[in-house]
Amino acid sequence: MLVQLATVAVVVAACVLVFVLLGIQQLRAAAETSALNIARTVAVDPQVRAAVAEISADPGTPRGADLRDAPLQDLAADVTARTGTLFVVITDDHGIRLAHPDPALLGQPVSTDFREVLAGNEVVTWQQGTLGVSARAKVPIWPPGAEGVRPANASPVGEVSVGFEPASVFDDLPALLGGVAAAAGAGVLLAAVAGIMLRRRWERLTLGLQPEELVALVQNQAAVLDGVGDGVVALDDDGVVRLCNEAARRMLGLEEPTGATLEQLGIAPAILAAARDGTASEGVVVGERVLYADAQPVRRGGRDLGTVLIVRDRTDVAALSERLDTVRAMTGALRVQRHEFANRLHVAVGMLDADRPGEAREFLGEQLHRGPVDYPVENIDRIGDSLLHALIGAHGLEAGERGVRVSVDPDSLLLAPLIEVEDVAAVLGNLVDNAVRAAVEGAPPRRVQIGCFGDGHDLVLTVADSGAGVAADIDLFSRGRRDGADIDRVHGLGVGLPLSRELARRRGGEVWLIAAGGTSPHTGAVFGARLHGVLGDVPAEDSPEPGPAPDGFADRRDPTP
Repeated sequence: MLVQLATVAVVVAACVLVFVLLGIQQLRAAAETSALNIARTVAVDPQVRAAVAEISADPGTPRGADLRDAPLQDLAADVTARTGTLFVVITDDHGIRLAHPDPALLGQPVSTDFREVLAGNEVVTWQQGTLGVSARAKVPIWPPGAEGVRPANASPVGEVSVGFEPASVFDDLPALLGGVAAAAGAGVLLAAVAGIMLRRRWERLTLGLQPEELVALVQNQAAVLDGVGDGVVALDDDGVVRLCNEAARRMLGLEEPTGATLEQLGIAPAILAAARDGTASEGVVVGERVLYADAQPVRRGGRDLGTVLIVRDRTDVAALSERLDTVRAMTGALRVQRHEFANRLHVAVGMLDADRPGEAREFLGEQLHRGPVDYPVENIDRIGDSLLHALIGAHGLEAGERGVRVSVDPDSLLLAPLIEVEDVAAVLGNLVDNAVRAAVEGAPPRRVQIGCFGDGHDLVLTVADSGAGVAADIDLFSRGRRDGADIDRVHGLGVGLPLSRELARRRGGEVWLIAAGGTSPHTGAVFGARLHGVLGDVPAEDSPEPGPAPDGFADRRDPTP
């Protein structure tokens, strides 16, 4: 603001100086013009021309005493009185004063040069004379009968000199200076008021930050936004994107997000809900990434400035979590197997302690022939892939501890091996966990049935439970809350149905509700899933004869029942 006021003051001072100089110049020019016009008027007067021509024709020098009461002296005095000039001087062709304000100087030569005027030229200048400095105009007097400004065949017979003193010339200067000073003061005052208003507006817009603080803020912001791996999206209070770092553009697949709203950019609904409500979202699948979004409102000085949306890429974490879930399920299965194997060893030791070695040998031989402890899952031998076999078996063991019997659909047929384990483990694990929880809340007998079907390189799964089914007014695949509970946990208090669908859709597959159930006892919900491209090629010796896919699941891509 000080720089602005100083600049305005310098500009106004320069303008004042220019206007004052122009005003003085105009006053000088006006005085010179007035003097010239008066001198011309006197010079063309017939009486003046005749009298001066008569005196100039006399070879002698006129006496001052004779000129004091002459008509020329009276005429000059009258013009001086009426026009307010300093003097009106009339001379002959030798520069002898014929009329002068000081009668004592009559008959004497003038003190200034008169040769140029007697050459027939008009002269306007500021000169020092016997009456002081004055703005004066000198005009030649032509003889009677000479017409025109400068007759060709005539010579001047004298001159008329009219002058204005400086005091009278600059009578209007104080008023001029006052007007210029008032305008200058008004300009500086207006600049000061405008500067104060602009300063207040800038402080309001910049939240009170000074320019050097803004520079530091921009530098720190650039360093932070470009240095973190998380995506940062800044929204104003209208929901318009004002800032988006490179990480956020890469994660969300945005080109030029600045100036558009999240709805216009086509952001995932879960992230939109988080930004709108100022909350954190659960895992959202965007392209090949699993993202988590956290929105925080921003306030400063009691003002709502908008929202900052932090987007984190948790793809690797999600994949690791899925693997850990698989390991956890396997660990649980091994724990159950260890417990069962220990029970069998106790039986053998008991027979030996009872001195029944023959029966102990027969029992151990039978166990050696049977091999490892079987999974308590009916028809699990229909699953050809060893990893999927173990995964279903592990879930069967865990479900058995909770009183739920897990079985494989007898129509299941899976010969191709799994090549993408993580998504299959996540989707199947979530569906089975939901089904087991729903079955536990239902009436006995509690059971869960899993169907596995190979359709080329696609894996089609079905999971049915014996629970109470799903209410018709609940959308299991919508994120959010309903009646104080997470929608993700509605069916059987399970988790991950929205994420399971997003994981499946990431590969072009789908997860859907086949039947809501609840129409009769022990008839619960049935879920279906298609996972695209997770199976390898079927070995040649295991390739089945071409035929229709079981239960019509081969071509079920429509997420509706």
